[in-house]
Amino acid sequence: MAQKADVSTATVSHVINETRYVAEETKKKVYAAMEELDYRPNSVARSLRSRKSNIIGLLVPLVASDTSNFFFMSIANGIEQVLKEHGYNLILSNSSEDLAVEQNQIKVFNTQLIDGLIIAPVDSVEHDYQENLRGNYPTVFIDRQPKDLMSDTVLIDSGSGTYEAIKLLITKGHHKIGFITGPLGITTSDERLAAYKAALENYDLPFDPELVKVAPATFDQGRSLTRELVKSGVTAIFAANNVMTMGAVNYLQEQSISVPDDVAIIGFDDYDWLRITSPPLSVVKQPSFELGKLAVELLIKRIEGNQEPYQVYRLPSELVLRGSC
Repeated sequence: MAQKADVSTATVSHVINETRYVAEETKKKVYAAMEELDYRPNSVARSLRSRKSNIIGLLVPLVASDTSNFFFMSIANGIEQVLKEHGYNLILSNSSEDLAVEQNQIKVFNTQLIDGLIIAPVDSVEHDYQENLRGNYPTVFIDRQPKDLMSDTVLIDSGSGTYEAIKLLITKGHHKIGFITGPLGITTSDERLAAYKAALENYDLPFDPELVKVAPATFDQGRSLTRELVKSGVTAIFAANNVMTMGAVNYLQEQSISVPDDVAIIGFDDYDWLRITSPPLSVVKQPSFELGKLAVELLIKRIEGNQEPYQVYRLPSELVLRGSC
């Protein structure tokens, strides 16, 4: 290849490994020779020499039965868009919403030559992630806040969207509002429940724990808990995650319960199917793509040497009104 480009082998090496300044015209000659000869540098060898792999890890809790997978895949799309602009590649790993699996995956990343890790933690309340994240790379947490601020963290202010949703239902005359949620103990679920309570308190409505239904985040549980709430006489329901929203809507339609005349409903996350229900569903929308972009931009800055104090960044959620409330 050096002969083809009419340069020294040392110059070729400096161009490939970016180990020394090389004139732009000379670089073009080397790249042209690489293209003509269909040469691909050995990325493993380059990584070992430079201690830089240009690979970012992404560890998220995907569950086969949960439509939140769309949320995390949207985040991944935002991450990839920025990575491509900076010459990085992405490795996706799944914790399956299981702490033991997550810890094993972190151990794998600790032994790999990655430049940084973005993680949506399984246990953001109790677990000490400082004990596990021992790799020589920076980390950014997303969606759920760890108990200690040990890296930049990017969250969505889902509490504000939830508050606006409950406020709207109250101002429309609903005083008995059911709340359906997946397991508590992660910041997203806890914040949404806190916002529900705050809205009731601010509008002088009593908090009734019997109207808060907590269960694993599944379609069937969404159906079952909606049935319980309807029997208890609620006139409105807020479903705090998408898969349980699907179950709630399915039950209301199956029972021919008029929405919003008999029961109003607001769900969480904005997917295409929500626009074709009858009536189209009002939701709290999360900027997942933007979250991914911001998280990886922060991570790249850390990789490049940013030493500023860690921060928590919050992106706003948005109440999208359609015909269900």
